[in-house]
Amino acid sequence: MTAVDLRSDTVTRPTARMRRAMAEAEVGDDVYGEDPTINRLQELAAEMVGHESALFVPSGTMGNQAALMTHTDRGQEILLEEQSHIFLYEAGGAALLSGCQTRTLPGDKGRLAPEQVREAIRDENMHFPRTGLLCLENTHNRAGGTVLSADMTQNLVEVAHDAGIKVHLDGARVFNAACAQDVDVTKLTAPVDSVQFCLSKGLAAPVGSVIAGSAEFIQECMRARKVLGGAMRQAGVLAAAGVVALQEMTRRLEQDHENASRLAQAVAEMKPFSVDPDDVCTNIVAFDVDPEWFTAPEFLHSLRQRNVLANPVHQQRIRMVTHYQISSEDISDAVEAMHRTIGELK
Repeated sequence: MTAVDLRSDTVTRPTARMRRAMAEAEVGDDVYGEDPTINRLQELAAEMVGHESALFVPSGTMGNQAALMTHTDRGQEILLEEQSHIFLYEAGGAALLSGCQTRTLPGDKGRLAPEQVREAIRDENMHFPRTGLLCLENTHNRAGGTVLSADMTQNLVEVAHDAGIKVHLDGARVFNAACAQDVDVTKLTAPVDSVQFCLSKGLAAPVGSVIAGSAEFIQECMRARKVLGGAMRQAGVLAAAGVVALQEMTRRLEQDHENASRLAQAVAEMKPFSVDPDDVCTNIVAFDVDPEWFTAPEFLHSLRQRNVLANPVHQQRIRMVTHYQISSEDISDAVEAMHRTIGELK
């Protein structure tokens, strides 16, 4: 029996059309700018997110870190939400690679307020680092896939730009954010100075992310990518899957959101768990575990025996993520397995 794998949307496998496109991809040496499939992906990506230029990179973390390296000077300070991916899950890259200090701000379900950012921007003072960059995240992973609206994004960008500060968007799942709000993705991506989004999460490509911004910015990002070891040769075999992802997989994300909503409703009715289904607007369901019952790792260890996989966020919190290889029937199977596991552990 195939496992119901809710650990992440990174576990998705390429579609049959992606595999055909990869096998038939026209390739060249991308370091010379001669891979036509990569060039096509970059042109398509830039157009879709409303920016002048784009760059294919192996991973979202590399995309974010290349953007930070390009936007900032050593010794500057980067503002970001305290649970952001760039701060928590990128191995201290801002300090190691850009030589920047990070200053975290508490968010409301991952969202920063304009006045909060305005107050955090440093005055010119020899004792302080200069504020060099504001980073946003949409959707917000640790907050359970919450979204920034177009108005929220625009307001935050205006505060930063008024102070002469650039804005980078970690938009790993920004197409999910656009789908959830029924808006064109450019409403969320065009106002920022740069955006990184993943092809290998909900869009189901096997490898890769894209950075987008101005032509000048992307030219400098190419240097950062080289420093990070991300310059590739005949990588059109990978980019081909990314083209299919952008053409086809952005149109079906609503199915994942519907499955996540069903899952959240069911979890909310299970006594040891706590989740507000109204907070689940994309494909991530994060919920707390009553410590009087069991820990998240204990529950998930037993759940795995019933062929359902998920990840603990910490000792008393679980995250489940839907994706294109999770069907409505899989959700039903997962819910039944959860009920049985609760009964067993109780």
